Amino acid sequence: MKVFKEQFALNNYLKTKTVDSIGLVPTMGALHFGHLTLVEKAMNENNCVIVSIFVNPTQFDDISDLNAYPKTLEEDLQKLAPYGDKILVYAPDVRDVYPGTATSSNRYTFGLLETTMEGKKRAGHFQGVATIVHKLLAGFNPTRAYFGEKDYQQLCIIHQLVAQEQLPVTIVSCPIIREKDGLAMSSRNRRLNQKERSQAPLIYATLKRSIALKTSSSLEEINHIVTSTFEQNPAFKLDYFCIADARSLQPITTIKPDQTARAFIAVKLGDVRLIDNVNF
Repeated sequence: MKVFKEQFALNNYLKTKTVDSIGLVPTMGALHFGHLTLVEKAMNENNCVIVSIFVNPTQFDDISDLNAYPKTLEEDLQKLAPYGDKILVYAPDVRDVYPGTATSSNRYTFGLLETTMEGKKRAGHFQGVATIVHKLLAGFNPTRAYFGEKDYQQLCIIHQLVAQEQLPVTIVSCPIIREKDGLAMSSRNRRLNQKERSQAPLIYATLKRSIALKTSSSLEEINHIVTSTFEQNPAFKLDYFCIADARSLQPITTIKPDQTARAFIAVKLGDVRLIDNVNF
């Protein structure tokens, strides 16, 4: 495993190698088993894998959230070390990604995809996500890039970005990896204290319950039941629960026979904001 702090140094290294395909796994570090499944899939499908570790400031709408985000580079490198020389790590400082004195997002147009759920709640978030992903894709020209479905709305934005910018890369979506109790694996989970961690499985349990109610309840009734569930559990603050079309991400009131839907949720547990989603 080789670690690079600068993009040009990594690209210069690649020029010395015979590389048929590059897999890119963009991360913000604090790696967990879910990240490692992306790395392993990328290794199986490419003969070179770049794992980026960078906490991107432009996708945070709350400076306190940025400051609290776990930064564990040495631990992350230890987790990647067993994969050997096939892994190249790009762990830059901010100025290698955003040269000069300005740290700001590019401007993209994603229409309704970024006006709902996370886009509605976190102003500028997806502009920041698109900016860093665009920089990584354009900077390394990977054959494939790997993203988890836990951030499903982000995945839809990235597909739109690639289409708009006509980037020659295949975006590979990977299923959510869960803990044994159902909690979606997330770097933010490590910020939960012991009590909060024991409470957190309610999120996935509620999503599963919403699916089970499909045959007996309207979507409006399901929304009410989910809202009531968290009102009865004051440790949580429900940010949103939304049953939406899986492509447009727009909320729906009924599911048409030919329509694919997903249920999305965001809650705050203590000081930690957690998201999840399931096929509905």
